[in-house]
Amino acid sequence: MDNKHLSSFYKLLATAYLVLLFAQAVKAAKAERGRGEWQLLLNNTGVVAMHMALTYENTVIMFDQTDSGPSRYLLRRRFNGTRCEGTQNDLEDSSCYAHSVEYDVLRNKIRPLDVGSDTWCSSGSMLSNGTLIETGGFGAGSRRIRYFSPCRNGHCDWKQGKKLLSHERWYASNLRLPEKDDRIIVVGGRDVFSYEFVPKTLSRENSFNLPFLHKTYDKNQGRNNLYPILHLSSDGNIFIFANRDSILFDYKRNKVVKTYPRIPGKGSRSYPSTGSSVILPLHHTNGFKKVEVMICGGAAYGAYSAAKQGRFLKGLSSCGRMVITGNNHKWKMEKMPESRLMNDMIILPTGHILIINGVKNGCAGWELASNPSLRPYLYKPKKPLGKRFSILKSTKIARMYHSSAVLLPDGRVLVGGSNPNNKYTFKNVAHPTELRLQAFVPAHMGREFDHIRPKNVSIYTSKNDEVVAYGEEFEMKFLMEKENKEKLRNEVIFTAYATPFNTHSISMNQRMIILKCKNIVRNEDGWFNALLEAPPSAKVAPSGYYMLNVVNNGIPSGAQWVRFVYA
Repeated sequence: MDNKHLSSFYKLLATAYLVLLFAQAVKAAKAERGRGEWQLLLNNTGVVAMHMALTYENTVIMFDQTDSGPSRYLLRRRFNGTRCEGTQNDLEDSSCYAHSVEYDVLRNKIRPLDVGSDTWCSSGSMLSNGTLIETGGFGAGSRRIRYFSPCRNGHCDWKQGKKLLSHERWYASNLRLPEKDDRIIVVGGRDVFSYEFVPKTLSRENSFNLPFLHKTYDKNQGRNNLYPILHLSSDGNIFIFANRDSILFDYKRNKVVKTYPRIPGKGSRSYPSTGSSVILPLHHTNGFKKVEVMICGGAAYGAYSAAKQGRFLKGLSSCGRMVITGNNHKWKMEKMPESRLMNDMIILPTGHILIINGVKNGCAGWELASNPSLRPYLYKPKKPLGKRFSILKSTKIARMYHSSAVLLPDGRVLVGGSNPNNKYTFKNVAHPTELRLQAFVPAHMGREFDHIRPKNVSIYTSKNDEVVAYGEEFEMKFLMEKENKEKLRNEVIFTAYATPFNTHSISMNQRMIILKCKNIVRNEDGWFNALLEAPPSAKVAPSGYYMLNVVNNGIPSGAQWVRFVYA
């Protein structure tokens, strides 16, 4: 080959190589987009987001413990009106610092709130009118009942209830009950083996013994039955999971209806071993009767005592799924990409599960864990076994003990908190107190999907105030690219999501319903009208506010609020 042809050959080879590199770069860029994005929203929330709850006014209530030392939100005036002068005495006075804030999602701003009593490791639920009810905590706050009713003028604040819990509830769990009188059940707590109901109807209303909590108690391993996992079954009974065991409980008769098989594996799943749980979306095609629980992560057996000695055992990498309705109950196990505990499980509008936050070694508690889990996982429940997990884009911020996460109406997941230290500590520790606020943006929110994303969603009800009675028909209107009737029937779904109270890897009352669509048509002006049917009863969807999404071929709209109520 002469020099001329040799030169042409090398040029051709170089061009082919560049084309290959470009193709690989494009492929890598697409893969990177498919893993989601992280946004830094605030550098300083002032308060550790140990607890989080989204309100129907599109604000998020965050709070921590009042006894954790001065926060980074210094007040000009105490909540009693007296001025904080900035003297040394004031700098050491906890009343000159906020320990709760309200985050405005749209404005990306916070304002201080007066939480009143110590809410450390407390529990909460949303009442049917959108009020956050918050129970228990530490010390003087362990029997308190607090209320926060959201508002639009920025003047609302916490209110302390006049009645108290029957017992001190620290590390307890809450569940909203399917009843007209808007009651919450509060289960367990540190060295408390009972449950009770709030709001209190009688001043001397007492608690009820729950032997299951005695049976799951492991004193040598930090108890391992704290923050029990609670899910409402579609028959109105309560699934209760603690340590490694679970029951179906009839709270009206104080009776165990079923005892389920123990989840496989030696480690524990509840606090301080701290796995996480969801019930998979309930679907109208089976009358909402199939209820399937999923639990992921947790700590190895003996992790608590080992961590106390400075040895951080590798956490569990397994997940278990079990249908709790019907008569055939068996845990079906599968593996996450890595070991994980103190993780949060968030149901996305698509029905997929986001697993986020946490660590790989140790257990929950001050300085009892190591090796933060920086990479979220996406779990697709309907995929074949072995193909359900994918790894998403990593964060650079460790979210360990006392972190939280909630789904926002626009589809992002708000992530905050992390303080594995006794006090607010920013120096000379492996994992400092974390006050930065982030949002994880799932890949389905990317602009490349805007051409198939439903937009301009509106809800029309008989009362025209976004209130819908159980079993009632209501309409949704939205814009979307033209689709044929077969595609609309198969690829467009409508999801209703109950916003939870999130703390310590437990999203209390988190629930998603796939609603029945009775008809969907495209008008000449390009708008779509869908006729939907509300859930049949509070056993399927306890009364209150839900975020309603239209999902077209896996791409969700932004959410609109709807309130399901008794007729």
